[in-house]
Amino acid sequence: MSFRSIVRDVRDGFGSLSRRGFDVRLSGNHNRGKSQGSVNDLSDNNQLPLVIQNSRWANLPPELLFDVIKRLEESESTWPARKHVVACAAVCRSWRNMCKEIVRTPESCGKLTFPVSLKQPGSRDGTIQCFIKRDKSNLTYHLYLCLSPAALLVENGKFLLSAKRTRRTTCTEYVISMHPDNISRSSSTYIGKLRSNFLGTKFIIYDTQPPQFSAHIPPPGRSSRRFHSKKVSPKVPSGSYNIAHITYELNVLGTRGPRRMHCIMQSIPASSLDPGGSVPGQPELLLPSQSLEDSFRSISFSKSLDRSTEFSSSRFSEIIGAATSSDVPESEKSKMPLVLKNKVPRWHEQLQCWCLNFRGRVTIASVKNFQLIAAQPPPPAAAAPPATAGTSQPAQPEHDKVILQFGKVGKDMFTMDYRYPLSAFQAFAICLSSFDTKLACE
Repeated sequence: MSFRSIVRDVRDGFGSLSRRGFDVRLSGNHNRGKSQGSVNDLSDNNQLPLVIQNSRWANLPPELLFDVIKRLEESESTWPARKHVVACAAVCRSWRNMCKEIVRTPESCGKLTFPVSLKQPGSRDGTIQCFIKRDKSNLTYHLYLCLSPAALLVENGKFLLSAKRTRRTTCTEYVISMHPDNISRSSSTYIGKLRSNFLGTKFIIYDTQPPQFSAHIPPPGRSSRRFHSKKVSPKVPSGSYNIAHITYELNVLGTRGPRRMHCIMQSIPASSLDPGGSVPGQPELLLPSQSLEDSFRSISFSKSLDRSTEFSSSRFSEIIGAATSSDVPESEKSKMPLVLKNKVPRWHEQLQCWCLNFRGRVTIASVKNFQLIAAQPPPPAAAAPPATAGTSQPAQPEHDKVILQFGKVGKDMFTMDYRYPLSAFQAFAICLSSFDTKLACE
């Protein structure tokens, strides 16, 4: 019996499991969305029908099961065929545990399989290519995974995330969801948000899960103590954790050239780009374990909070200065957050415009286009011997690689390519900040 036949039999026997693809089964009274669900988001063993747990498929010998799923995972390497791997993880606990053992993270294999991959770092060996489709009429943005080099021409991709823009009196919010249509903070598929100040020059990324890495940032003054506290106030809705700051330098009437931006990734240590470095505490669950309904019981209180101190210019400068300073003691460097900055474009005399090399992934000039690289200087290393004839050139240091690039390819189409140590969720939130109107940066 072929491996495809085995998956087909399992699917037919237990209700077309492969259709679940990235479907998510969640606790509570919410309707099930069409978007992603991870191995760990699937219902626990005690909630599965007994007929599945006691079936012949659940009792396969571990050696045979390992071989079946291993060969299936290697053969179904791209979407939409990769949905069969997700279907295997939905059969029962033994199949789910085997899939967790075999399927690697995007960092090591460069593939997005389960929805938890959206909050795990991207590939170390190359970029994960995606595109964003904007809908101005509904103020929505949808992130898709490119399935082929021609995916942009036919707008064919695997849906990953969506966002909806809401303009408020003093700020703008982008709610990020796993569902293509149900985009709200009350939805069971809500995973985070992006908030800006009034001018659109400073942004904060919030996650529904607390970061595992606690960046060392100098203690703020009394006015901003609440926002930068390492503890979450019990009066603030749970499931809203600050994980990153984004700031655009003021550039009235464009007198200082293109946009300049910095991203302080408080959930990613600067040492993650060092040789042997890593991002600690990668999530095993995409959604918080507790019900999100309890997270927003104090929503009326949160709306009345004074958010003026959250976007203090002096506070943002203080964070960037501390994170990029070369005078930080060695004992404290491992606690500093990763800071990203946009790669400075060069002026093209013939075209009379600012240019960046997007390697064919961006085709239309736009003020929104950018490339992000590490702002911190690389650690000192021993001088390498000069390359001789016939030897390959040394690999590009991690600090010099483009970690995220974003650019325009159509009226409402944009490419988004990211890599380690950013996740798809973090990259998408950063790109959303480029869409926002900036009154003092153009």
